[in-house]
Amino acid sequence: MASRCNKYQPPRGPAWQACALAMSFHPPDMDPRLPLAIPALTSPVVGEWRVPGSKSITNRALVLAALSERTELVNVLASDDTHRMRECLAELGISVETQSADAHAGERVRVLGGLARLRTPRQALFVGNSGTTVRFLAAFAALVPGQVTFVGDGAMAKRPIMDLVDGLRQLGIVVDCPSGCPPITVRSGQITSTRVTMPGERSSQYFTALLMAAGMFAADLDITIAGDLVSRPYIDMTISMVEQFGGRIDSTATGFHVHGRRRYGIAGRADASVMPSYEIEPDASSASYPFALAAASGSTITVPGLSPGGLQGDFAFVEVLRSMGAAVSGADSRAGSGNGTSTTVSGPRRLRGIEVDMHHISDTVMTLAAIAPLCEGPTTIRNIANIRIKETDRLAATVTELRRLGQAVEHGEDWLTITPRPLRPATVECYHDHRMAMSFAILGAIAGGVTIADPACTAKTYPHFWRDLARLYPGGGRPW
Repeated sequence: MASRCNKYQPPRGPAWQACALAMSFHPPDMDPRLPLAIPALTSPVVGEWRVPGSKSITNRALVLAALSERTELVNVLASDDTHRMRECLAELGISVETQSADAHAGERVRVLGGLARLRTPRQALFVGNSGTTVRFLAAFAALVPGQVTFVGDGAMAKRPIMDLVDGLRQLGIVVDCPSGCPPITVRSGQITSTRVTMPGERSSQYFTALLMAAGMFAADLDITIAGDLVSRPYIDMTISMVEQFGGRIDSTATGFHVHGRRRYGIAGRADASVMPSYEIEPDASSASYPFALAAASGSTITVPGLSPGGLQGDFAFVEVLRSMGAAVSGADSRAGSGNGTSTTVSGPRRLRGIEVDMHHISDTVMTLAAIAPLCEGPTTIRNIANIRIKETDRLAATVTELRRLGQAVEHGEDWLTITPRPLRPATVECYHDHRMAMSFAILGAIAGGVTIADPACTAKTYPHFWRDLARLYPGGGRPW
């Protein structure tokens, strides 16, 4: 298996299509189309880093609001992934209108939905490289009259979706997906089965797609998990959100029982003229970057609006940092941010290496891997085979880039071990993967010597990442 990583190369595909969106959030003297050298911070910092709304919650909320009659979403993430979801829903007949936008508070979006609004789109729906969009809407499309086709960019054409295709076919839905990856065409029709079985070890998003759509089915649905379910916290998030929107899902010994014939909608105020609203948490996966920077640089950084009581399993990344020697604390936030809470991470003189199972918080694997070269002793990350089918083969990409930076890395099909070595300056390839760019940017901000080949790719989930990182430098100036 080692040869796979040794020979790994950036995927050959079309140019990143979100560059214009990315440029709108970058400092004016920085061109995100060019490689970006990350200078090292001159000293530890003490500060606040406000991360945008959660992509995972935003795209779930958009789908659930589309199945409701009227909803106002607050702190909506504006990114390439959420833009793709909004465009697709609009083509399917859902009204999605921005009411206001703020750099820190996100967007306030009004959604007018319901099954009666759904219509056959005039053309194939373009999802870019948004996995949540194509997976969530593939199940959603079973509720749409007529035929719906989803197409993506070159990277999306390599992302498997066959487990979900097979699940939809078990329900009697006609689905065309010749390659096992998008393009995919869903033809609506009568759902003929109330049971479906899908393997759980590759992606929890296949299950989320059915859990959200099945509440609108004419009968209850039993979903059986074959094998272990990866990223269980994301399923817990989905179940909680479905129930907040009026659905009902029971966990069973083998999977889930989804109650059909539901009427989705957030409970409103007594005044019917006030639209029911749903507030989206800050993104816990994106918060892993400021938390990692604090932990590995001896800094102290506070992220407002995040706490252990939230919906997102990736918040558990702070416990990984705690076990490495970082201090983690929570407090009331008097700045009026988010849900009135905040989380602060403070780093020690040097983190210690760790062995950790990150099966359920796999979107933060690269964050940990990128700061592992700064730790005392090796770091081993296990049970992460599922990251091979993300925006890129993230395990292979991480191994390749750490070795490019001079690190000693061993790996297998579902694990890697990083033994720190002196950092060798290099340009890190991103493989059109936002998390590669942001993770290794944190290493560069602490140690220097890192150039990010494709800074624009952060637009996928965090368009103003570079602006927020820049604010940590002396005077909040322009370190580029």
